[in-house]
Amino acid sequence: MDIFNDRSVEPMLISEMRDPFNNPNWIYELKLDGSRCIAYLDRKSVELRNKRNMLLLQKFPELKEIFKLVTDQCILDGELVVLKNGVPDFYELQRRSLLSDQFKIELASRRYPASFVAYDCLYYGGRQITLEPLLERKEYLKKSFGAETAKFAISRFIPENGIGLYNIADQKKLEGVVAKRSDSLYFMGKRTKDWIKFKRMADEDYIVTGYIVKKENTFSIILGRFKNNRLLYKGHVTSGVTTEVIKSLNPVSNNPFSILPKGNEDAIWVTFKVCTIEYMPNTRDAMRQPVWKGFRDDIFPEEVTED
Repeated sequence: MDIFNDRSVEPMLISEMRDPFNNPNWIYELKLDGSRCIAYLDRKSVELRNKRNMLLLQKFPELKEIFKLVTDQCILDGELVVLKNGVPDFYELQRRSLLSDQFKIELASRRYPASFVAYDCLYYGGRQITLEPLLERKEYLKKSFGAETAKFAISRFIPENGIGLYNIADQKKLEGVVAKRSDSLYFMGKRTKDWIKFKRMADEDYIVTGYIVKKENTFSIILGRFKNNRLLYKGHVTSGVTTEVIKSLNPVSNNPFSILPKGNEDAIWVTFKVCTIEYMPNTRDAMRQPVWKGFRDDIFPEEVTED
């Protein structure tokens, strides 16, 4: 099977969050607050796909000519980001991913243009290279670029000094750092302890099941997760939830929980959507100071599970 023609690459996944550490056998790069993206490129075309293998270029037309910057046929793994005041802004990226009107998409692409930042190369010059060590794949990544621009760039990394890079990310209020074994192989669709993350804030995915109107322009979203095919109630998030978020939800008549969670008698139930919630790390099984981060369209609600 040729993975370039098949167009079904599933990105390798990052494992658990850990405290920062230094190790000469690891490399470290900034964790960008964006959306995972697989780019299929040759000298004539580009195709961008998310983790659900959905096509993205229609939503981000400003990236349609980045193929002109590559040296050969390649598949790159990276992050789609929107910069605001010089730093990645997940909210603006999420707003753009929800647009469907072509005129609004064009306007947004000019106001807050997206960039593709590549950090791995899975295929180059007609050959799959996922089973070559990471540092060798990084060399292919450099070879794949003729030039870098504001729309198409390579993620930089440093060896050994994970604590120092994390401290810089913390000072600049960036999302965090990804640590990778320098000899790690790329296992498509698998979660591996060869890639881990150091983050200032923890985040988790939940299912939006409904919401409560607390007072004018204040809403509390009801969260859930599946366990053994049963939907579990996982609390609420209020901070960061806007009227715009609520307007994007589609009401339904049925309560999705087998037992109505106490305090949700006046809830408005909705068609399930996946969201990300950011919170302060806590040793207890609860979110501390949860904040709405945004919707995700790259995974399905039934994939949001817990052990």
